[in-house]
Amino acid sequence: MTPQPGDGSPDISWGDAFFYYAPDGVVPRTQPFATLLTKDYPGDETSRLSRPGTFRVNFFAGKDAFLNWTGRTPRDPDPHTVDPSATDIVMAHPVYGRQGWLAVVNPGPRTETAVLDLLRAAHDLARSRKKRHT
Repeated sequence: MTPQPGDGSPDISWGDAFFYYAPDGVVPRTQPFATLLTKDYPGDETSRLSRPGTFRVNFFAGKDAFLNWTGRTPRDPDPHTVDPSATDIVMAHPVYGRQGWLAVVNPGPRTETAVLDLLRAAHDLARSRKKRHT
């Protein structure tokens, strides 16, 4: 889903993308499994997405993948060892890391494969949740 003027979505979300598992084409009333943000949101400015040409891919990773990438569980304290504005690095999401989300600012050669794998895994988790609830 890509919110745009006139669709009832908040202005700040216009131009960003929110990915849902919706095989019937109806956007569910759940969190997306991934997002692509092109700007800073209130309370989420540390990635400095306001820099020209900067965006961030975010995905729900779950506990195991989060632990694999960060060396800690989502609930463990964040040691703040990674600059949230660093590019082409898989990191805990600066706001939603405690919920098991990972993020990459401006994915590039170092993270291309990881981002694709994490997006597929996030999609698979969303599909599994949907199947359990139906």
